Order: sequence, then structure tokens, then C-alpha cells
Amino acid sequence: MAVRPYWKGYLKLSLVTCPVEMMPATSESEKVRFHTLNRETENRVVSHFVDAVTGKEVKEDDEVMGYQRGEKEYVVIEDEELETVALESTRTIDISTFTPRDSLEWIWLDTPYYLSPSEPVGQEAFSVIRDAMEAQKMVGISRLVISRRERAVMLEPRGKGIVLWTLRYGDEVRGEETYFTTASDAKADPEMMPLVQRLIKKLTKDWSPSMVEDPVQERLVDIIAAKKKAIKKPSRAKSKSSTTPSPLSNVVNIMDALKKSVAAERRPRK
Repeated sequence: MAVRPYWKGYLKLSLVTCPVEMMPATSESEKVRFHTLNRETENRVVSHFVDAVTGKEVKEDDEVMGYQRGEKEYVVIEDEELETVALESTRTIDISTFTPRDSLEWIWLDTPYYLSPSEPVGQEAFSVIRDAMEAQKMVGISRLVISRRERAVMLEPRGKGIVLWTLRYGDEVRGEETYFTTASDAKADPEMMPLVQRLIKKLTKDWSPSMVEDPVQERLVDIIAAKKKAIKKPSRAKSKSSTTPSPLSNVVNIMDALKKSVAAERRPRK
């Protein structure tokens, strides 16, 4: 079954335009999800919007957006009015600026999407834009309306396609200098550096998705499978790992700890 595109429109650079489609680069569809049930009947619990004053249920047609301008006072905005402010970026990704890829830090990146040509007629134009950015190690900056909200986006060439990242707004990013105030400016002990570097080299592996597996997800799947088979119920007994750990000493000799770590890594693993 073909996956339906999340968004379809046009990629534009000056006079060059091509039809494109966009798909989310990540998915949580495989995650275990729960419904809220009535314990007595095991029927699903359904939520409804109710009037905060009258307590009566609000019909879907009567739900409207409102901007609060004072206590119990709102400016009502209709759907038609929201549509009138929709910009050209609703249907077109018009690249207005290019910037070196390494000048845009990770903290500005929000959500990734895969961008690719949606029709054969646009493949050549798409490839030219992608390959030119790749050759100059540049990314494109544009704007795109997603879920009725215009977002700044970054277009990064990747293999045969382009990865489109939505970017965080300026007021969403906090300056690191505010939080790194306790970090020491002292230089690392030159005797410790080789030990740490040896540990890093010993523990270095090629990246694999297995490094970010979700153990909670796996346990939930096991519990659900067991309940389906009605073989056994999850034990309520406390595991050994749940016992309170003994308090650690606040005094740590970093050099001793590093030497022990290196020694432990030298021993063959069973």
C-alpha cells in the first residue's frame, strides 16, 4: 500500500520550479499506544469539549479559535479569516537564501521531512537544485506553512533527495551561556587525557540503530503478548534493580577511576 504524501506543492528557485512531495522522516506508528477505558465496562472513554461556564457540550461546528485580550474577553477568529492570511508558502517552497551548512547549529533543527519530486517532469530541475547545493556545501532557507503555521525551513541535499528541516523560532532557543555557568574553564590534566582517549578508542563503534532501541517498548510488547495468550500475569514483585542503591561517596579520584576503567576494558569479555 502506497504511503500518502504529507504535503504536495512546488520547489522554486528563481525561475526554476518543480513539483515535489514531502513525507515525515520519522514515525511513531510502531509505538505501543493505549486507550483510556472504563474499568467496569472496558468500553473506551471519549472526550468532549464543554462550555467552561454552562457545562454543556459544544458541537464541533460551534468550536472556534479565540485570542485572549483580557479576563474572560476574546477576539474570535473564523476559519475563513485564517485562510486569508495563508501565504504563498502554503503551496510553494521558494528558496530565498543559501547559507553554509556548518553555520547552522543543531539546536535550530526541529522536525525532518523527506522531499522528492512528485512527477517525472520535475526530476531534472530537482536534481540541479540538489546537486548545486551539495557541490557548494550549502543549504537553502525558505518558509513553509505546516498545520496553518508558517515555519522557517532548511533544505539539505541528502543522497538522491533533499531533507527538509523545520527550524525553531528565535524565541524558542535558549543561549547556552546561561546554563554552562558552572562548567570549569580549567584545562584538563595532561596525565588524564591519554587515559580518556584510550577509553574512547576502546569503546568506539560504528553507528547502529540498535544503539537507540527502546527497552520500555520491548517490555510493553512482551507484557501485551503474555496477556493475549493468558499464560501469565506480569509479576508485581519488586525486581532487584528497584532496590534503593547505597549512597555514593562525593569524593571521587578521577585518575583512579580512569585507570580502573582502562584496566577493565583490557580484560577479555566473556
